[in-house]
Amino acid sequence: MTGFAYLAGLLVAIACMALVDARWRLAFWRAPVAAAVTVAVGVAFFLAWDAAGILLGVFFRGSSAIVTGIELAPELPLEEPVFLAFLCYLTLVLVLGVERMARAREARTDAASVATTAITRDEEQRRP
Repeated sequence: MTGFAYLAGLLVAIACMALVDARWRLAFWRAPVAAAVTVAVGVAFFLAWDAAGILLGVFFRGSSAIVTGIELAPELPLEEPVFLAFLCYLTLVLVLGVERMARAREARTDAASVATTAITRDEEQRRP
């Protein structure tokens, strides 16, 4: 059963990322088609990268007790596209989350600036 530990860990991590995504409506819960296309293009790119590395003899599948041992192609384990999907999804959620945080911080800064300006004007009007 330990042969599926890595795959199970990846799936749990993806599920946790989906919970974060759902909570803050960052990717799939905000624009599901765009998010799916983004993740699919990323996975396709990295699978092509892996294929090139395998053909050049740079990448090879190591053995471990925690992987399934199932290969989709020579030297390409079942877990690789799942890991790539996690990697692309994680990046998408991180980028969109940081963008949202930056916008929120900017809005707070703008609001504080407006409030400070209003207070200053108020004080100037009260002076004799």
